[in-house]
Amino acid sequence: MAWTREEMAARAAKELQDGFYVNLGIGMPTLVANYAGDLDITLQSENGMLGMGPFPFADEIDADLINAGKQTITELDRTSYFSSADSFAMIRGGHMDLSILGAMEVAENGDLANWMVPGKMVKGMGGAMDLVAGARRIIVLMEHNDKAGGSKFCPACTLPLTGKNAVDMIITDLAVFARPDRKGSPFKLIETAPGVTAAEVRTKTTAHYID
Repeated sequence: MAWTREEMAARAAKELQDGFYVNLGIGMPTLVANYAGDLDITLQSENGMLGMGPFPFADEIDADLINAGKQTITELDRTSYFSSADSFAMIRGGHMDLSILGAMEVAENGDLANWMVPGKMVKGMGGAMDLVAGARRIIVLMEHNDKAGGSKFCPACTLPLTGKNAVDMIITDLAVFARPDRKGSPFKLIETAPGVTAAEVRTKTTAHYID
């Protein structure tokens, strides 16, 4: 039985550690914050906010408090605000311990494509290119297969790249793949969703990896 989006986010949250500075990408990655528990982590947003609180209840919504995905959020006692330029300096300076991003494709060599499909309208790359270059570790959350059944973990990306050799861990609805060295080691299947076999993962994946 495949993991739900919430279960995938909960699995990604297991990679968080006390003291981490973390940037969560738009979409499914934002759910990871719901599973941080009592961990002392600091969430950073490209639009100039450090120390984001949880999503607000209906009577707490402040339209001026938003994350990079334009979702309304709350602040903490330690929240700070700054320009977008300063925010990207934090990212480019290597101060983010972890970034969790969505993806359209991940190649077996760690290349990532997550920002556009040619021919479709796109607002821009946002901070993804800076994050894959500047964050110390990159985790991708994505469905294992696209709507047509094609493998999103593939031998080589066919879509425009966000970054090369960028991904350290992939969490899909079927399995978790990881590699200890972003610079060269291959991905290894380290976990499957409950009821999903390694053989099923193999048949639904075109990328080469280690069992």
